[in-house]
Amino acid sequence: MNSEAHTHSHNFTAVSSEFIRQLRDITAPERVLDAEDELLVYECDGYVIEKNAPEVVVFPESAQEVQQIVRLCNEYRIPFLARGAGTSLAGGSLPVTGGVMITLTRMNRILQISTRDRFAVVEPGCVNLKLTRALAGTGFHYAPDPSSQSACTIGGNVATNSGGPHTLKYGVTVNHVIGVEFVSPAGELITFGGPCGRGSMPDLTGLFVGNEGTFGVVTRIWVRLTRDPAATRTMLGVFDTVADATQAISSIIGAGIVPAALEMMDQGIIGALEEAFQFGFPLDAGAVLLIEVDGLDCALDQEAATIIDLCNSAGATEVRQSRTEEDRALLWKCRKQAFGAIGRLAPSCCTQDGVVPRTRLPEILEFIQEMERKHNLRIVNVFHAGDGNIHPILLFDERDQDQIRRVLLASDEILNRCIDLGGSVTGEHGIGVEKISFMSRLFTPDDLAVMHDIRRVFNPAGLCSPGKLLPVAGGCSSEHPVQIDPARRPAF
Repeated sequence: MNSEAHTHSHNFTAVSSEFIRQLRDITAPERVLDAEDELLVYECDGYVIEKNAPEVVVFPESAQEVQQIVRLCNEYRIPFLARGAGTSLAGGSLPVTGGVMITLTRMNRILQISTRDRFAVVEPGCVNLKLTRALAGTGFHYAPDPSSQSACTIGGNVATNSGGPHTLKYGVTVNHVIGVEFVSPAGELITFGGPCGRGSMPDLTGLFVGNEGTFGVVTRIWVRLTRDPAATRTMLGVFDTVADATQAISSIIGAGIVPAALEMMDQGIIGALEEAFQFGFPLDAGAVLLIEVDGLDCALDQEAATIIDLCNSAGATEVRQSRTEEDRALLWKCRKQAFGAIGRLAPSCCTQDGVVPRTRLPEILEFIQEMERKHNLRIVNVFHAGDGNIHPILLFDERDQDQIRRVLLASDEILNRCIDLGGSVTGEHGIGVEKISFMSRLFTPDDLAVMHDIRRVFNPAGLCSPGKLLPVAGGCSSEHPVQIDPARRPAF
């Protein structure tokens, strides 16, 4: 883990009173925060292990204000980064070098919905669920549905290429973004794609999505709308063991069925949910699977029956099927509330985001249990089982340094094991500052050289969100990239 992300020196300038005065002239006095107690709110995101407060927080309300802020940062050579709701779980919105935090929560409007042309235009601070609610009754929806969708912003989803339960069938954020408008690190307003997509141009929108805020500050997003399915069937499979549940997952996918969603929750999560919300889950269950299929109504009864048979063959003790929309909503509420219920289990948590091939799920889950015992921690699991995207949640008290040490050690071992099993260290949370040390295991020096070269095209001065995503020699500054033999550097 990159536990020294904000200890390295950089050739940046500190924020001055004159700089802050000019920020207030660009926006308004009440939209610039520089008091120490106010800045503490922004010292970390959902990854609470690393903290560093910005020197100033500013709240723009338009793309033009963002441009002026970024240009001012360039003039004074002050680093800056964008932040949405702060739900990032890998330190993506951590102000590694202090500087200016551009918080986009006031740019939260839905600018256009066109069901005829199947797209919507939103500002980056628009909360994911706000768009979902705005589309209710139109016959269309926005498919990416992260578990934090009641809080996370679509701009943040673009930054990390977020997934969600229904992306097993419908794809992740990059599959639903057709255009982005952003302010480059040099202060230019640039658009990739748009209502008609990229046309014959290279897919620069696809390149931009998932850059973790290091290519610039998003100011507008065009998203693709998906037609609502004609019908759905939602089931809850109850299993004695995690191994039985993972066998059911493999059987379902192996039968050629691609559910709209296939989620797993283990006993720890089940207990927390039941205590918090009284959903009626069996507390002795080792795991439950939430399975949803959608499509034409005439085909779904047979598909649901096949899934139920496969679950029973894998050892399910019970398979419940929702009979009404209210039943379905209750099942999904339990899944979406899972992370909120964890507050009942421990003061702090660290949510990991590894990926393994589906057939290796039993191995990684058994390894997680080993880490729980080895490091004397409690670890619970809720994750996107259908695509092998695991989310072990390590519970601890951040006031206890020894617990933090054990959490970091266990996280390292789990993520390294994911790589060993043919997977990755992130499916949707991103690298941020948390996982930089794994990049050299995942990619060759040539791969990393290409990534550094691409970043320098967008961010040549290294002012935009420095210290994120890519490893460096002896530090985190994007101005000092990993040392690579020039003979091995790819030619362009």
